[in-house]
Formats: sequence, C-alpha cells, structure tokens
Amino acid sequence: MDASNTLRIGHGYDLHRLEPTAPDGPGRPFVLGGVQVPHDRGPVSHSDGDVLMHAVTDALLGAIGAPDIGDLFPDSSEACRDAESSRFLREAHRRIQASGFDIVNMDLTVICERPKLKEHKDLIAAELARLLECEPARVNLKAKTHERVDAVGEGRAVEAHAVVLLGPKS
Repeated sequence: MDASNTLRIGHGYDLHRLEPTAPDGPGRPFVLGGVQVPHDRGPVSHSDGDVLMHAVTDALLGAIGAPDIGDLFPDSSEACRDAESSRFLREAHRRIQASGFDIVNMDLTVICERPKLKEHKDLIAAELARLLECEPARVNLKAKTHERVDAVGEGRAVEAHAVVLLGPKS
C-alpha cells in the first residue's frame, strides 16, 4: 500500500462480561490499557481481557484493512490463552508501520459503571502511548457510564470504542 499521501481511519470495539475475581469467581484482574485498576470484578476472557487494548488493536488493524484481532489471535488458540493484550497491540503497531503509517491520533472511550476511571485515565493513556511509540498528546481517553442501563450499566460488563487516524510515516 502506498501511504505517501493517504490518511486512514479505523474503528475498534470490544466488550467483556465482568465477574467477581478469584477466589469468588472467574474474573481476571481488571486491566485497561495495560494498567491494573482496583476492582472486585474483572473480565472473563481467553486472554487477559484488556477491553481497551483489544479495541485499539482492532482499530489499528482496520485502518490498514488487515484481519481483525479474532482472526490473528483466536480465542480457540492455546498460544493466546492468558496472553497479555500488549502482544496483540504490538503486532498491530508493527503492521501499521510496515504498511508505511504512523498514528496521527486516537480517540478512545471506555464505558463502565464501576470502577470510576477518572484518576486512572492519564496513566492509561500514557501507557498506550508508550506501547505505541507515540506522543501522549496523540491519545485521548474518555470514561463514560451507561447510566445503569443494560449489562454495562448494571456493572456486569465493560466496553471500549477506539477510533484511530493514521498518516504516512514522516
């Protein structure tokens, strides 16, 4: 793909069910963007369940027309069992760079009732910027609730949306 004068947009989405963490249930530690956030519930998942990294990974892959996270890292693969989502994100980043692109910016939204994410947002955005080798100002993170509506609003799930803009490598 000739990226010399092309902008590319990608959208990613993910949702994970939340359950009590061990020893009370099957939930994993609650990790967003590579940052562990204290919570009594965590995602039920094949990998580490980082819903935000999964959404960003899909957005990056989608922007270059690559296969999605489920195609590259299927939940039927033993090699992906308990995997850190940073592995998936780094592969997506490698692919966009190999295609001649860099991240212009990312606009990310995490939706959950609890835990409240305000005090963790800057650390999460900084960790994503570090992993993606971009300036922190290129990562915008918002935290929302579902106003107690549906599984997310009832605290039974967490979801994330990611929109990325890619531009030619400079």
